[in-house]
Formats: sequence, C-alpha cells, structure tokens
Amino acid sequence: MTDQTPQKLDCQAQIPPKLGGERVDKAAALLLPEFSRAELTRWIGEGALTLDGGVVKPKYKVFGGELLELKCQRQAREDWQSAEAMNLDILFEDEDLLVINKPAGLVVHPGAGNSDGTLVNGLLHHRPQLQELPRAGVVHRLDKETSGIMVVAGSPSAYRRLVEAISVRQVRRRYVAVCEGVMVSGQDIDRPIGRDPKQRTRQVVREDGKSAQSLVRVRARYRAHSAVDVTLGSGRTHQIRVHMQSIGHPLVGDTKYGCRRILPRGADADTVTTLQQFPRQALHAFKLDFAHPTSEHALHFAAPIPEDLGMLMQTLAEDAQ
Repeated sequence: MTDQTPQKLDCQAQIPPKLGGERVDKAAALLLPEFSRAELTRWIGEGALTLDGGVVKPKYKVFGGELLELKCQRQAREDWQSAEAMNLDILFEDEDLLVINKPAGLVVHPGAGNSDGTLVNGLLHHRPQLQELPRAGVVHRLDKETSGIMVVAGSPSAYRRLVEAISVRQVRRRYVAVCEGVMVSGQDIDRPIGRDPKQRTRQVVREDGKSAQSLVRVRARYRAHSAVDVTLGSGRTHQIRVHMQSIGHPLVGDTKYGCRRILPRGADADTVTTLQQFPRQALHAFKLDFAHPTSEHALHFAAPIPEDLGMLMQTLAEDAQ
C-alpha cells in the first residue's frame, strides 16, 4: 500500500575539502544519497536546498567546508516500509552487508506499477533494521529482468562508504550476456547515455548524456550470436543494453533495445524456439568485487549462470558444432 502522507525533510551535510571544485548538485548527490540527483537539482533551483544559507545554481562550484541544508516537504509516492516474506538467495551477510543473488523477474524497489513484491520488501522482512537506512540499504540496482549479484548496505556507515566507493568506481561489477551478431573482437565502449526524449522509459546514447564506459570481451562465438563478458566502468540506467545496441549487437530477448530475434541459417526447431521465446534480456551480473566498508578486506563474489541463460548458451554452442 502506498503512503500518501507528505514527508518532512530537514537535513544537513558539510561538504568535505576533497569535493572542492565539484558542482553543488553533484556534491549533494554524493552527500545525500537517499535522494535522487534530479530531486536535489530541483530543490536547489527552488531554494529548498541551500549552501551556507544561500540560494545557488546547480552548476555552482563548491570550495569545500560549506554547509548544505535541505528543508522541504515531499509527497511520499512509494512504500519503502512494508515487509514481505520472501525466499532470498543470500551469498554473504554480516552486520554491514548483504550480498544477494537476485533472480530474473524480481523488481528491486517499489515504484510505479510495483507497489509490493519487490526485493526491498523481502529485505525488510529479513532484516527490519533496514527501514532506518536510506533506500533500505540499496546502493545500486539491477533491472527487473536482469539476474545476478547485488550488494546491500546493512548499516549507516556501510551505506555511506559503499555509495562513495561506487561513485569513484572502486566496486567492480562484471556481467555475462548473449548478444545478436558475431563479434570479431572485444570493444571498450565510451559513449554518454541519457534519457530518450521520445520515449521516457528508454535510455539512448546522446552527446549531452552522462559519461558511461563498458568493457566488452568475447567469451564465445556462435553462428549468429556471441556470448560476452562486460565490466562496467560506470553504472548508468540500462547501460549494457544501450551500449550493446549502439554497436549493433543488441542482447538476445531485449526487444526494448533492438533485439531482432535473428536465427542461425538452417537452425533446428529447438534452437529456433529457444531464441524466439527467450523471455528476457540475456544478461546476468556474475561477479562483484569490492573492499569491505568496515574491515577494508577484499571481497569477491560470484553467482552461477542461471538455468535459462545457461540453456541458451548451450543451445547456441550445440547449433555451432
């Protein structure tokens, strides 16, 4: 159930010297990660988020040492409080962290059209204390139909440190995917990504978008497809899907981003059925490496390739023999 009671916001954050020279909207996004950058930018423009008590523009460059202060109300649109029993595949857990292997089809957090049954609802049932953290401890997310590893913060200090580690690319995220077309070699894709002005639920490569880097390496070549490993250099919405489409190799099953359901010439009935009916984008977050936010020990996690993606790769390999 969605709570429509307005939420009163009253919080402060001091800008550390290391952020000197950054735009105030970027500094705010790093220091107040429980809010989206779009919200923070709007509040700066409205004068609800001030710098040393004064109104500035979002592009204003900070020096370090200033005080950010937010005072406003916002309408609660989503329920981030309700707990719901759910079977979670927990790879690791301590007081600071939970590392989850998310199945395809599970939405990460409540939103439009997904008021319950999300990973956040399951996390709150498993550990009610997550209610006390911004975004219930979620520091990054996977698309609904993307499977694989996610890290969730379990304490306020871990949340802050993980958000910062992700922002400075100290969390290494690697994916396996199956794409259309035979890739001759790997590619390092460095193309900015932003919202599609014609279709707001899509992202596109655009010059005024946010910087985005994906390192693509070929894992296997089939007759009309390729399996690839992708390492993220950034974490934009739909990044791998957009980047692979942009180089002419959309992911199998990803009709939102250009999948054409191509078939190997003369493929048998099983191969045709597998490719035409694969129900999601063929993408899985299979490795995650980062330093523990408290102990700083190196952590390395791997999630096995799920059955549906494994069967797809096996079918294509057998077709190529």
